[in-house]
Amino acid sequence: MSKNIVITGTSSGIGLELTKFFIKNKHHVLAISRNNSDLRNLNLKGLYAVDFDITNFQKYDLLNKHLNNFENVDVLINNAGLLINKPFVETSLEDFQKVYSTNVFSVAMLTKFLIKRMNNKSNVVNISSVGGVEGTLKFSGLSAYSSSKGALNILTEMLAEEYKEYGIHFNSLALGSVQTKMLKKAFPGFQATTSAKDMAKYIYNFAMQGYKLINGKVISISSTTP
Repeated sequence: MSKNIVITGTSSGIGLELTKFFIKNKHHVLAISRNNSDLRNLNLKGLYAVDFDITNFQKYDLLNKHLNNFENVDVLINNAGLLINKPFVETSLEDFQKVYSTNVFSVAMLTKFLIKRMNNKSNVVNISSVGGVEGTLKFSGLSAYSSSKGALNILTEMLAEEYKEYGIHFNSLALGSVQTKMLKKAFPGFQATTSAKDMAKYIYNFAMQGYKLINGKVISISSTTP
């Protein structure tokens, strides 16, 4: 059965591969990213690829004309993220604000905007990081990024509690390192063991089936220990 999917951060990496998985399996996708030209060039049936900055909270109503193609939103995957790698003393207030605006505030505001289109079979998957999980290995230079993902994880738990009577599921997938443009830019020369396509396949399966027995959880997805 075809479902209606909204995915952010679809211009490359996990978001791009996720979009391809959903379209391949005959679902309808609203893909949101600041530059979706590569996706549009694929001319995929059932794909609505929109150029939109999710931190522009005052203009979310512009998305309505694309959402009119959907009777409801079955799956929301908040995948867009911003990573800044700087020593803490060099990380400015503006850096923190940019990271939190993308990684936390936009998730809250977009979810709030779309929640009226969800029903008791809908689910929200927030893409987080193992760096935002208490007790995991941390990396210097990621004070803004990892703390924002910690905030995202708590937000996920809070939304699951608030909407449990409505039947909407909220879960956070805390990913380990994945070979993406964002990782390459932040850590030049580092090679992750997991590809964007492999991780996208896992997230696709979770969003379609795996979420059904899980709600309000932060799930670490990493092939390395700790």
